[in-house]
Amino acid sequence: MYQFISKCEQDTIDFATKIAKKLEPKDIIVLSGELGSGKTKFVQGILKYFGLENEISSPTFTIVNEYNATICPIYHFDVYRLADTDEFYAMGGEEYFENGICFIEWGEIIEDILPPDYIKITFQKDRVNEEYRQLQIETFGNKYLNLF
Repeated sequence: MYQFISKCEQDTIDFATKIAKKLEPKDIIVLSGELGSGKTKFVQGILKYFGLENEISSPTFTIVNEYNATICPIYHFDVYRLADTDEFYAMGGEEYFENGICFIEWGEIIEDILPPDYIKITFQKDRVNEEYRQLQIETFGNKYLNLF
């Protein structure tokens, strides 16, 4: 497990930009943490690397936003409002895994149907300094063993 401490929103964006350099099609990143903990800000950093930072919006009500990066589509999910994995299947969610890079906010809801290789980043607010965030990064499967 890898840990990163973000002291401000820009730190989160910069950290995400560094990770974006290593991403490729079919990568899946689960973003977990309470509301306002930095998940969408992290995706903004990813999109910044691909020159798409001005296009970001939270997919809270649309479930998924699609961004056309030069490398492949980037899919930004918010599955908080899904009742279960059946709803994800019903929307054709698993097809996204094969066609682009996926960022899944609240992804623990569908963790049981994810492919064996994925990254999970858990965002936690600091209890003392409200700007600080602790990011716990876990890798699953063998693909990402040397990423961090």
